[in-house]
Amino acid sequence: MNLSQQQWWSQFLTDEKGVILDVRTEDEVNAGKIPGSINIDIYKGQGFIYQIDELDKSKNYYVYCAAGGRSANACNIMREMGFENAYNLVGGFSEWDGPKE
Repeated sequence: MNLSQQQWWSQFLTDEKGVILDVRTEDEVNAGKIPGSINIDIYKGQGFIYQIDELDKSKNYYVYCAAGGRSANACNIMREMGFENAYNLVGGFSEWDGPKE
């Protein structure tokens, strides 16, 4: 599900089962990220699938990338794998004006 930045962040802040998932590359993450996010690079292909499969499917995932394209793909993959709640950050990190580290 695509959410605007405001919806995505405010929903995450009130979600006791919320997890932020960054699907960018390691280099992108090293240049800055949303605090507390976990990184699983979608470009790792099958490795991405293996790592996603180890996540707790009862949690709600707030997924982002640089612009919103890779994270939209990640949300679709996660839904196919049985994750009920994966929320895509529209605009991605490039348009993010929330907290960064």
